[in-house]
Amino acid sequence: MAQDMTLLWGSGSPPCWRIMIMLEEKELKGYNQKLLSFEKKEHKSKEVLDINPRGQFPAFKYKDYILNESYAACLFLEIQYKSQGTKLTPDCPMELALMYQRMFEGFSLLQKTGQVLYYDYNVPENERHESARTRNKEALTTEVKLWEGYLASSSGFLTGKTFSLSDVTVFPNIAYLFRSGLCEKRYPNLAKYYNGLKDRPSIKANWPPHWKESCECQVLLKDI
Repeated sequence: MAQDMTLLWGSGSPPCWRIMIMLEEKELKGYNQKLLSFEKKEHKSKEVLDINPRGQFPAFKYKDYILNESYAACLFLEIQYKSQGTKLTPDCPMELALMYQRMFEGFSLLQKTGQVLYYDYNVPENERHESARTRNKEALTTEVKLWEGYLASSSGFLTGKTFSLSDVTVFPNIAYLFRSGLCEKRYPNLAKYYNGLKDRPSIKANWPPHWKESCECQVLLKDI
């Protein structure tokens, strides 16, 4: 089964990490995978564009099915392999609704993180404004505080009492925050969640390689 899957990915990309965690949880070993470089612009290579015409990571293919959107890939794999590996969707309708809600709220968290971290990269120098930087940081601070509140009564997982699709999809976003300098003391609930899951086998086995090579965190989000 896994031999029918191909994943082209970049180190540190939360969308790539989601799919890799999902494959691990579903015990789908031995899939075809290739680590490519953002720095060398390999996401714009023909190899990637043949699967993902947007020229982005991940590029994921199952048989003849293209699933480049990481949420789509995770949902597909959970449905396709529901009885294999870890069951990642709760039976309780209330817990299921909350799981989906937190999953899709994760988009806002990653988007606002990117608006702070990649402002200079995405905005031409002559169009940059300090007021825009401030607004982006304020929006991210508000967003992070929201997630800190969500985890105030956590049992170690984002929703419910077991590891679910919400953890598969959102944990990489939260790990990315701490990698970028988010203060653990300022956000103890997020820190507890992060530290409680970072050694989970599916997460640890797919930890971004360049994070392993350099344990030093950035300081870009130290003021958030």
